[in-house]
Amino acid sequence: MASLRLGDIAPDFEQDSTEGRIRFHEWLGDSWGVLFSHPADFTPVCTTELGLTAKLKDEFTKRNVKAIALSVDPVDSHHKWIEDINRTQGCTVNFPIIADADRKVATLYDMIHPNANATLTVRSLFVIDPQKKVRLIITYPASTGRNFDEILRVIDSLQLTDHHSVATPGNWKPGDDVVIVPSLQDPEVIKQKFPQGYKAVTPYLRLTPQPNKPQ
Repeated sequence: MASLRLGDIAPDFEQDSTEGRIRFHEWLGDSWGVLFSHPADFTPVCTTELGLTAKLKDEFTKRNVKAIALSVDPVDSHHKWIEDINRTQGCTVNFPIIADADRKVATLYDMIHPNANATLTVRSLFVIDPQKKVRLIITYPASTGRNFDEILRVIDSLQLTDHHSVATPGNWKPGDDVVIVPSLQDPEVIKQKFPQGYKAVTPYLRLTPQPNKPQ
């Protein structure tokens, strides 16, 4: 299986989960998705991550995002783990955890990196848009927990730049100035798209206030 790349269609699959049988594309529907993997149940860093994901439910919903996790252990193990997560993280897990004992999904998404570990999934995360295209891939080492503020920031950037002729600069946060894409050169079109004006730092670096993201 070749590695997934940005812009590829996220592989579809059917697999058991803590919320029943999941047909992935059907389950996503017209939502964005965050699919993220864990090497095994009852792992400490992943316990904190799943708790954070549950607490961010409203933030994901606001962005039309569904979260779904994966671990190679079976469903009954997942349910026992969820009890630990809810108790220790002060949350209620409110998204499915895929049971991937046969490594089917891990293989489809190239989550097993033999030089890291021959059998366990690496901690990969995929952001998938409503057209089922992969828009972000982040792979973490087992020792480092994910930064969910960064994941939400990237989703905000993707959704904004999908609807406007802009890109977001380094360390951008929602509400900060954005960059007019270099391909946009017609002064009249620029004036129409950015009535608030812009500041040309250089001919190719033009900053403008963030446009409103379509609801």
